[in-house]
Amino acid sequence: MLDWLKQLFKKKEIPLDPMKYLIAGLGNMGAEYDNTRHNIGFDVVDFLAKEFEVTFKNDQLGDVAEFKHKGRTFVLLKPSTYMNRSGKAVRFWMQKKKVPQNNLLVIIDDLNLPFGTQRLRGKGSDGGHNGLKDINQMIGNNYARLRIGIGSDFYKGQQVNHVLGEWTDEESKALPDLIKYAADTCKSFGTIGLSFTMNQYNKK
Repeated sequence: MLDWLKQLFKKKEIPLDPMKYLIAGLGNMGAEYDNTRHNIGFDVVDFLAKEFEVTFKNDQLGDVAEFKHKGRTFVLLKPSTYMNRSGKAVRFWMQKKKVPQNNLLVIIDDLNLPFGTQRLRGKGSDGGHNGLKDINQMIGNNYARLRIGIGSDFYKGQQVNHVLGEWTDEESKALPDLIKYAADTCKSFGTIGLSFTMNQYNKK
């Protein structure tokens, strides 16, 4: 009888919401990381929050904001776990907001792509990116990721300085248009889907 009562009063599992999307921009918290190449993911979700006039609130494992667009709910996430522990925050907010894994989009910097280039893919390896590496360990690699090129114009052994360095004056002039383009890509991902968005927005 006790087992029957437990089953009767057991909390009902809330199903995943196919109209809800999690857009996770990766970066590092702290003023010292502002305007650095490694924080381009933060910059894109910041742009979306400003566009839709919503405010990030500090919550568990990250800063979170939410807006509605064309019948979809977009949850914006900036993990506060530092880049190499991003998976914990992404998994937590996927579960909390009941977001299906195919409705997750992660935005990262990529030094293997020239500055001004972006690549949207539906799955793949981490490509040496610590943020993706941690997410892959937490949920697998079958989720969309938007890679934004930061270039590889650095001397051997200077990779960390390049990634964590600030944009050059020339890059800074082009950056607003690149961030807007990436933000438009995120909205398209949530409204017309991955395949159409890849065809329309992947930049060479």
